[in-house]
Amino acid sequence: MRYLSIVIILSLAFMISCGEQKVEQKEVSKPEAKQETEVSIGIVSPLTGQTATFGKSTKDGVTLAFEEIGNKITIAGKEYKVNLIYADDQGMPESASSAYRKLITHDKVKAIIGTVQSNCSLAGAPLAQQHKIPMISTASTNPKVTQTGDYIFRACFIDPFQGKVMAKYAFDNLKVKTAAVIFDNANDYSKGLAEVFKKSFEDLGGKVVSYQPFPGEDKTKDFSPLLTQIKTAKPEVIFAPCYYQAAAQIAIQSKKLGIKATILGGDGFDSPKLVEVGKQDVEGLTFSNHYSKDDPSPIVKQFVSAFIKKYNEAPDALAVLGYDAAKILIEAMKKADAPTSEAIRKAIAEIKNLQVVSGNITFDAERNPIKSAAILQIKDGKQVYVTTVNP
Repeated sequence: MRYLSIVIILSLAFMISCGEQKVEQKEVSKPEAKQETEVSIGIVSPLTGQTATFGKSTKDGVTLAFEEIGNKITIAGKEYKVNLIYADDQGMPESASSAYRKLITHDKVKAIIGTVQSNCSLAGAPLAQQHKIPMISTASTNPKVTQTGDYIFRACFIDPFQGKVMAKYAFDNLKVKTAAVIFDNANDYSKGLAEVFKKSFEDLGGKVVSYQPFPGEDKTKDFSPLLTQIKTAKPEVIFAPCYYQAAAQIAIQSKKLGIKATILGGDGFDSPKLVEVGKQDVEGLTFSNHYSKDDPSPIVKQFVSAFIKKYNEAPDALAVLGYDAAKILIEAMKKADAPTSEAIRKAIAEIKNLQVVSGNITFDAERNPIKSAAILQIKDGKQVYVTTVNP
């Protein structure tokens, strides 16, 4: 009987213990679903290759813009850490396509800033549009870029405006009546500017006496055969809408051939390498650009000062456009009603009169900004502000 009592007591103790455990289990709440605390942004630019200075400047501008907000952003009342993911397109469309694909499918970015060159943006934009990821090109001026779809924007003016500006400057300001054009037929940027300049100059009453394409800046080092033909045509100006490396070589080889025509170009001239490579031979080169560091407006002065303080050098236009593209995206994210690509795209499209370094941004129907252009000239090895042309 004593043994039976012991068994009963132990059984009751076991049952009480189990009951207590059940009560404790009921009181344990389920863990909350993990909430996102980070938003990833992709930045595509040519960090290596022939246009690497463009990529470095772009990266520096973007980095500065996000550092100014502490790499944090408040979207729909919640603070997120901004994770910037940089990708190198090497200045080549194939690499650009790979960079965009990785950022979209692997890194799961909510938006992309980039890229610089039009042919690279034209390779990446279809992927951004397909996956509905908003993209803001920093410096791709070919009109076809934003025509890819409603998720594609840009921070710069476009080729028709830039080509018209330089044709008008040549005809009205320089008072010339004849021009030659030499351009990279394998580059959408160069080819587009050449076509618009030719048409605009001839519409004004001028004559293009020589129109010379070459098959790629990476393949062409000797421009003398084309320049010899241009010399024979005796133009008053030469429009060379190339990047800085080719522009420097065209200037050097023109001088060797005794060509005295003024060389004009687009924003592709904007690099310290132009003077570094061309030295005295690039004196007098004149080109359209997105801003001038000598602009007296407060926003330009403030940006230039902050950039020099951080990087110990003056910002070029690519740095400005990287900074401005980031500012556009930051403004849109602040106004978005959710941390989604769709909400960010909608907020970008609704931006009006946003003051950035290169001007006031309002997007037209094809998501191109309406803004002014600066005319700069190389004088004593430096870029000197000439004038501003408004749209």
